[in-house]
Amino acid sequence: MASMLILITVFIFDIIAFGLAIAAEQRRSTATVSLDGEANYRYCVYDSDISTGFGVGALLFLMASQVIIMVASRCFCCGKPLSPGGSRAWAIVLFMVCWLFFLIAEICLLAGSVRNAYHTKYAIAAADPPSCSTLRKGVFGAGAAFVFFTSIVSELYYVCYSKARESFQPYNREPAVGMGTYK
Repeated sequence: MASMLILITVFIFDIIAFGLAIAAEQRRSTATVSLDGEANYRYCVYDSDISTGFGVGALLFLMASQVIIMVASRCFCCGKPLSPGGSRAWAIVLFMVCWLFFLIAEICLLAGSVRNAYHTKYAIAAADPPSCSTLRKGVFGAGAAFVFFTSIVSELYYVCYSKARESFQPYNREPAVGMGTYK
């Protein structure tokens, strides 16, 4: 059966990653246009950059939970073979979907963190308003959604993998046709 310690640890890491991604969405950087002391130039003033840290934290916690699941399941390719059946089939499908959701979540969180950390550094003449680039709304939200999907799919994958691994029965007989009864 699947290890409850692994499932609980991964669940806690995924909850933390989800919470950090939601916090990053709520605390995205915003910018305002300001004039310099002599009113010759306009420049962008950005508020707190905490959401970049939240996004990176979510990225790292999600990565840690994925590493725990993959180490526990030996990344599906090492270890003893799995018994044929529905559990193995579901484990294969969930393994691929888990990695797809994980990659999408990591891309959203990484792109959001990088874009949120970018601040325009130049000043424009007072006649032209500067373009204060900020992160679009919903990037960290999409990352949070895929963290949630990854959490569900990775835990289901681990349960199906464990079930298929535990039910494997090796073939212990001769690899040939037995002719002993035909004397």
